[in-house]
Amino acid sequence: MKKAILLLLFFAAYLCGFAQEPTSSNTLLWKISGKNLSRPSYLFGTIHMLCADDIELSDSLKSAIAHCDKVYLEIDMDNLFEMMGAMQKMKMRNDTTLADLLPQKDYQIVKEFFQKQNGLIPFSLLETYKPMLAASTLMEQSMDCDNEVAMEQLIMKEAKGDGKGIKGLETMAYQLSIFDSIPYKLQANQLLNYVKNYGKEDDEKEFNEMVNAYRNQQLNKLEELTQKEDLGMGMQNFANLLLYNRNANWAKKLSDLLPQNALVIAVGAGHLPGEKGVINLLRKAGYKVEPVPNKMIKSKEKVI
Repeated sequence: MKKAILLLLFFAAYLCGFAQEPTSSNTLLWKISGKNLSRPSYLFGTIHMLCADDIELSDSLKSAIAHCDKVYLEIDMDNLFEMMGAMQKMKMRNDTTLADLLPQKDYQIVKEFFQKQNGLIPFSLLETYKPMLAASTLMEQSMDCDNEVAMEQLIMKEAKGDGKGIKGLETMAYQLSIFDSIPYKLQANQLLNYVKNYGKEDDEKEFNEMVNAYRNQQLNKLEELTQKEDLGMGMQNFANLLLYNRNANWAKKLSDLLPQNALVIAVGAGHLPGEKGVINLLRKAGYKVEPVPNKMIKSKEKVI
């Protein structure tokens, strides 16, 4: 299956190049020091959905949050005003709907699929969403548990408990605007492909491989899995838009923020590895970025 949608929304990883310096250590937590920093900051790779029963924040990450000044996520998920204001931007422009983008037969396939899912969002509304975002509503159903949790939620809870401010590297409105630069018809075809392959054995196997690579904190394995995917249908043409430009923007912004405060920066794990990944970009900017042990699997599981 061509899982460009799933890869973006779970790991934010597209066509990453290999890192100039290794990211082979099995960890999602990285210490940033050197250059003009009086105190270290920390970079952590997230995933947007996991089973809550077998995952937790490591003592290392908790300590980093406790000793930092601020926590930066991709977006400020604690800003309800911004989140609510951006909801309208989930819709396609010019009153476009999915029925405008797909042949009637394919439209019916997608419509009947979503109606059978009995999701919280009625299809009459969902079909007005940018198709990649419509696909994201299926993510929770891909997990083999009933208590899914986003790593960002755990980090926010820990940060609030420590009285730390939460900020965003970019706004939700900006993130949603990215999908306006990818042709809606291309997104609709990706959604159709996703629906047709949803729940198939090979699809489940590949999805579990990616989740396990994350749980085992294997950034290079995540990169390898995404490189193996046949993105198809022109999605590779948007790698800069979806990944590389954002990485560069974040690295530039962090170069201004890091000297001012000790930070914990938590972004999608797919943004970390690769020549154009955040780890390598920070190293190119003169910072020392080192792996930190990060045991996060609960004791009932085999620890990392």
